[in-house]
Amino acid sequence: MPLEYYALAMIIGFFVLVLTGMPVGFAIAATGFVFGFIGFEGWLFELLPSRIYGVITNYTLLAIPLFVFMGVMLEKSRIAERMLDVIGHACGGLPGGMALAVILVGVLLGAATGIVGAAIVTLTLMALPTLVRRGYKRSVACGTICAAGTLGQIIPPSLVLLVLADIMNISVGSLFAAALVPGLLLSGLYLAYLLALAFFSAGDVPAISAEERASVSRMALAKDLAIVVLPPLGLVFAVLGSIVGGVAAPTEAASVGAVGAFLLTLFTGRLNRTVFSETVTMTLRISCMIFFVLIASQVFALAFRGLDGELLVQAMFDWVPGGFYGTLIFMLVLIFFLGFFLEWIQISYIAVPLFLPFLGGNPEISMVWVAILIAMNLQTSFLTPPFGWSLLFLKGVAPPDVKTSEIYRGAVPFVAIQIITLAVLMYFPGIVLWLPELIGW
Repeated sequence: MPLEYYALAMIIGFFVLVLTGMPVGFAIAATGFVFGFIGFEGWLFELLPSRIYGVITNYTLLAIPLFVFMGVMLEKSRIAERMLDVIGHACGGLPGGMALAVILVGVLLGAATGIVGAAIVTLTLMALPTLVRRGYKRSVACGTICAAGTLGQIIPPSLVLLVLADIMNISVGSLFAAALVPGLLLSGLYLAYLLALAFFSAGDVPAISAEERASVSRMALAKDLAIVVLPPLGLVFAVLGSIVGGVAAPTEAASVGAVGAFLLTLFTGRLNRTVFSETVTMTLRISCMIFFVLIASQVFALAFRGLDGELLVQAMFDWVPGGFYGTLIFMLVLIFFLGFFLEWIQISYIAVPLFLPFLGGNPEISMVWVAILIAMNLQTSFLTPPFGWSLLFLKGVAPPDVKTSEIYRGAVPFVAIQIITLAVLMYFPGIVLWLPELIGW
């Protein structure tokens, strides 16, 4: 039997194992080892130690646990929760003010963590009860939280962008610079939608009551903005600016961010043994998950390539009409549906490398632009009913009386905004490439 058939059976076997409930990391490694032994009696895996060694000694990937520590520290210390309250009050009597605050805090959380699950859970626990208590329509509250939490996919310094830079052999600084304008554009469109909703249907997004606003003086609010909001904002800009500006490597900037988050928590009086212990434990769990999948994917990739899987992919592309753009759209659609079943780390290390030989063959096409489209597409997938990961994360920690249908209805407008933004970025690559070219990346 031709080796390509083994490669096809390998992909099918992987999805079967995932659908049975096996953890994705084990499913990736198991299918790789089984079909590698079937096709080559194991000798192919003599190359595996060198590939794993290349992964664990990759200096850029050291930034992952540091960025995770930075975000988890801001979450566990409840600094993010305090930011939401302060920004909400700063919006004053504006209808939808708290929803705007959720988006803005989502931008900061996305920049701090780059982890969708952590951002969604954090925003749900601290914002959903507050929004519902203040009279927000539940579907709007749920949709806003899901949309804000997924901004971590595209707002730098995102772990998704960091991993894509490694896979696609792109400068991390150029990719972060390229993601900045699209991320802010998407956030701006979210804010515009909420403002329009406040104008046409203020009852769905009521303003903070006059009594509650009166309980906080302008002087106290200004002090809170300076103490609670500006330091985390400054930390994020320092980390991102040092990478984009070429002052520091991603790993160096991530270490500054981790130390900065620790000191910020210390100076605000929120650092204690419980917070530090939970932060370190959560950082270890998330980092181990990412690196385990990363190493397991080396097994899968080695077996798939040895079984002539690339020839299978090439044949698949030969059936796709439309040249490069047909291939690009086909890839984005495939990744979109994979996002219903797999998390971004598995998609990045399994699906994306399969397309690189065909996408990178055109010297006129910027791989930085392609990487941003992939990240934005993954973000859209994670927000889309009925299988979007963001919706599942929110449902998992939301109060029992929040209906799944309400979560789905609330997400639909934001999915539409995502699709429009993705189409704009495809049609106008200059939006993505303008900033990297401006600063000389």
